[in-house]
Amino acid sequence: MTQRDYYEILGVTRDADDDTIKKTYRKQAIKFHPDKNPGDKAAEESFKELGHAYEVLSDPQKRAAYDQYGHAAFDPRARAGRGGGGFGAGGFHDPFEVFREVFGGGGSIFDEFFGTGRNDPSAPQRGEDLRYDLEITFEEAAMGCEKEITVSKPDRCDACEGSGVEEGSKTRTCPQCHGRGQVISSRGIFSIAQTCPQCSGAGRVVEKPCKPCHGSGRRDKKSTIKLRIPAGVDTGARLRSTGNGSSGLRGGPPGDLYVVLHAKEHEIFQREGDDLLCEIPVSLVQATLGAEIEVPTLNGNATIKVPAGTQPGALFRLKGKGVKNLQGYGHGDLHVRIAVEVPTHLTAEQKQKLMEFAAACDENVNPISKSFFDKAKNLFR
Repeated sequence: MTQRDYYEILGVTRDADDDTIKKTYRKQAIKFHPDKNPGDKAAEESFKELGHAYEVLSDPQKRAAYDQYGHAAFDPRARAGRGGGGFGAGGFHDPFEVFREVFGGGGSIFDEFFGTGRNDPSAPQRGEDLRYDLEITFEEAAMGCEKEITVSKPDRCDACEGSGVEEGSKTRTCPQCHGRGQVISSRGIFSIAQTCPQCSGAGRVVEKPCKPCHGSGRRDKKSTIKLRIPAGVDTGARLRSTGNGSSGLRGGPPGDLYVVLHAKEHEIFQREGDDLLCEIPVSLVQATLGAEIEVPTLNGNATIKVPAGTQPGALFRLKGKGVKNLQGYGHGDLHVRIAVEVPTHLTAEQKQKLMEFAAACDENVNPISKSFFDKAKNLFR
């Protein structure tokens, strides 16, 4: 049976350097890997051919032998006819093992595609970010304030100074995964990488773990953190407290603490962005004759003039009396809505006077009512 030329299988010239051979193999191996071509026997055979070709051409001794003798360099019968040959290429390795050596990790093609390969399991690891939900008052959100919060979080163990190792003890390479942090299992044409159960992916095991932290290097501790809440925040705003998350592993930096704010509702004010809305009740007499009334603001009371004949729902704007803009663009406005209060629980004398007032009024006293009923008459004609 005629065997294909190894340079032809890889698709490189005979003078190709080692880097070109490796890059070409990686590209071709990904293309024909069985994980990408499930059930395709032709792709599987091509993958195996690529493995054999790369194993020979990536090894200087084997490549030199192949260049001189061709495929006969690896034929035991041909070597015997030459008195042993001396270049001793030996048998081929499993092509999946060749793939694992080139790509690292568990050899799954999806590690290459999606970047799921692991970093050094013994390297320092950044601590986790944490979330803390904080409720504040309406005024605190609008005006800003300072707060102290107490957070329970994983922090460096004082007993072992974060090493997870009892004093005088040592760590050693995990005997099950040999320091890789993963164990490889082969199932047919597939190779599956899983976190090592003995070292939990650390790559090393401790002879005597620190008892207070059970070898983790961290213990839960309570920390008091001061926060400055800027004026103008609202519900959903997030504040980042750098370095106040979980402590890092193996000397890694700590994570951050994210504080999510929840502002309470106010009894008087409603907030719309940087603007405030406030509804003020006025008496029938004040709305009819006009008056000066006091309205609350975030910075004390202010006075507005209500003109004579003011109707219910009328809006008055107090410029700059709203919430400070979080980005520093001034303040919003306060919008005051007038609610005319209708008298209740009238005495007989008060009712009589109102009836006399109504009798003294003509249609010009209530122009809005006159206009409405004129329109209603035209509607049914």
